[in-house]
Amino acid sequence: MPAKPTRAWQRMLSGRRLDLLDPTPMDIEIEDIAHGLAFVARWNGQTKGDYAYSVAEHSLLVEQIYSRLVAKPEPRWQLAALLHDAPEYVIGDMISPVKASVGDGYGALDDRLTAAIHLRFGLPAAIPKPVKTMIKKADKISAWMEATQIAGFDPREADKFFGKPDGAVTDGLSITLRAPKDVRDDFTRRHAALLELC
Repeated sequence: MPAKPTRAWQRMLSGRRLDLLDPTPMDIEIEDIAHGLAFVARWNGQTKGDYAYSVAEHSLLVEQIYSRLVAKPEPRWQLAALLHDAPEYVIGDMISPVKASVGDGYGALDDRLTAAIHLRFGLPAAIPKPVKTMIKKADKISAWMEATQIAGFDPREADKFFGKPDGAVTDGLSITLRAPKDVRDDFTRRHAALLELC
């Protein structure tokens, strides 16, 4: 008798069944992404405060930083910045040292999910390299802010790992810790606003 294949799908709150190994755009809903990301903690939850700092909150900050780094940012690339960690709604967030030790499997899974998410919302499966580079830069600036404001890093230590950001880019921005429902709602609203502009 042949072995029963391993289940690779997850039932989402929307009712969709998302195949994690072969995701399709039609099984992706923004409400599932926003809800999942609002409950996934960055830094393995090792942050100060009464609420975890969620991937959804981080994504909102990265999109803000990206929009400051780029002169006249296009809404579709702002949307890509907002969704840069979207696969983590089903695969979770791993700190960089763990990702490095897990190997290529995590990256391949992330890439497949990213492509499906992008296609679902009208973005190319793979975004242009210059855009990806600027989103990564915004991501590192966000990581520096998080490290120094809520994760217990000394600024010099954060500079070493993430690079010291330009103060003009971070001026007026701060880390916010909020209830998951509030973050989820803001993420969904921002997604809808950017989608309308695309």
